[in-house]
Amino acid sequence: MQGDWADTLLVVRRLYSTFAYGAPGVGLLLLRLAAGITLVVLGIKMLLAGDRGGPAAFDVASVLFGALLILGLWTPVAGAVVVIGTILMGATGSLSLPQCIFIGVVSAALALLGPGAFSLDAWIYGWKRIDLTASKPRDGAPD
Repeated sequence: MQGDWADTLLVVRRLYSTFAYGAPGVGLLLLRLAAGITLVVLGIKMLLAGDRGGPAAFDVASVLFGALLILGLWTPVAGAVVVIGTILMGATGSLSLPQCIFIGVVSAALALLGPGAFSLDAWIYGWKRIDLTASKPRDGAPD
């Protein structure tokens, strides 16, 4: 019986990120900031420029998904969408090849590694501590 519970716990741990703390968490934060700030700046720059290489939807999506990466919200999904977007932006000529490679590789790494502890994902979906040791009920309170 004890072994079954431990096996179940291991399976559940594989499904969810542990949201790395310390130096790895700071490293993931820096990766998110690098990709996110780059996307936001490029998106705003392309929106303000009258002559675009691709559709305006790419520019708006760049700003939106860059903001999601900066905040660390829905990071695996945002990273995967950014990877697909950079491929499309590279194909349409909206971004240069070095920009596409940088943003695409960093976003793919974030999609695979997760956001780290310093993110909204960790705050919303992170491990929670539940204290099962309740104080004794007061007199007259139901057990």
